[in-house]
Amino acid sequence: MLRTALAALALALVPGASAPVPPPAPASVDAYVERYREATGLPGVAVTITKGTEVVHSAGYGRTATGDPVTAGTPMAVASVSKSFTSLAVMQLVERGRVDLDQPVRRYLPEFTMADPRAARITVRQLLHQTSGMADSAFREKSEPQPQTLRGAVARLRTAKLAADPGTVFSYHNTNYQVAARLVEVVAGRPFAAYLDAHVFEPLGMRDSMTIDTDRDLPASARGHLYVLGQPVALPEPTGFGNGSGGVITTADDMARWLIAQHSGVLSPQGVEEMRTPSEQNTGYALGWDLSKTEGGTPVLQHGGDLFTSTAYQLLMPGSGYGIAVMANTGMFFSDASSLMDGLVALVEGRTPPPPPSSASLLLTDLFFVLLTLVTAGLAVRGVLRSRLRTERLRVWRLVPYFAPLALCLTLVPIHRVLARGRDAMWIQLAYLYPTFTIWLVTASAACLAVVAARLWGAARGVSSCPR
Repeated sequence: MLRTALAALALALVPGASAPVPPPAPASVDAYVERYREATGLPGVAVTITKGTEVVHSAGYGRTATGDPVTAGTPMAVASVSKSFTSLAVMQLVERGRVDLDQPVRRYLPEFTMADPRAARITVRQLLHQTSGMADSAFREKSEPQPQTLRGAVARLRTAKLAADPGTVFSYHNTNYQVAARLVEVVAGRPFAAYLDAHVFEPLGMRDSMTIDTDRDLPASARGHLYVLGQPVALPEPTGFGNGSGGVITTADDMARWLIAQHSGVLSPQGVEEMRTPSEQNTGYALGWDLSKTEGGTPVLQHGGDLFTSTAYQLLMPGSGYGIAVMANTGMFFSDASSLMDGLVALVEGRTPPPPPSSASLLLTDLFFVLLTLVTAGLAVRGVLRSRLRTERLRVWRLVPYFAPLALCLTLVPIHRVLARGRDAMWIQLAYLYPTFTIWLVTASAACLAVVAARLWGAARGVSSCPR
């Protein structure tokens, strides 16, 4: 237990960890959030700050994707913040003696099989620590056909292999938590959503919270936006499965109850200590929580959540008893929830919040690709018209460069996978990350193919018109 004791000591005894900090005034929080929204164009966000057992401030700002006001009671997606809920569900079963963290997953979930004999050694703790050996590089969980249920999420692993021996490498992989949620279903004998309702949401008074399976289950209030040319554009979330790893829908008021529960004994002291003890493979991650420090040096537990159209963030300061949660309805590329969290932490610590991030570079990038798209379309029209007038013999090798945009379109996912160090994504998800670039790339592909078709047609006319 030495490692456990040292981790607890690190959270409790670092200088400044337990120094009393006066709560920020609600008016200062409102002013900061509104300044941020004005500077960035963020359409809607919900924020809550707690201290000990009290709610310091809980509020919504702006509007949802459907145009309704965002309030402290507006249901919003928290994406991977959900992992701490799944971890709690597992730990509840541990405390009831129904699950042992260091036993193989297959002991509780016989249906968990993979095309890799090492999978039989994966323990429950390794799932929650993200050290199971599963990884995007070995199982492309986003670009594979998406399941509809947790049972299906586990079933599709039957042909998957591991990227590493269990317990040897940390790799953030959503499937770990989908398997953990399915384990809860099987051990508890009820759907994961029903389990969270009965054992987490209802006991904590989180009456407006739930967990969902896929993007189709998102309530209208939880849908989000992308920024295009500096303006928020409401779009549906791309297809994806997230229960267990990213399916919780909740409100600022409910997140306040959740944060308070983390300070007031959501588990036994031993269970809380277990949840805050990292693995040897990654000393900054522990059972669904990141262990870190603020810019002011305060030890914190935190976790972010990213969808392609919304983001969320939660943070706990065990020493001072503060808790903060942010839910923003813009996508992961823009990191609004994380940026707002930085400012709110600064307010809590008595520091001046950093200025909102500049959107100038994003706007210039969008303008560049919009202009490039227009130029590409214009050149395509010109090329097609000129090609139709040509009747000379066609040299086929000259057409090869015209296929470059199409080749880039077809290889965009594997190229991204290399650049993102193995992290997986579907093509449509990349389009959400880089919308104006994608519009240009598709336009260029279509334009070049149109020019090729016109050249071939012109060459064919030339051949047919030659004297025999």
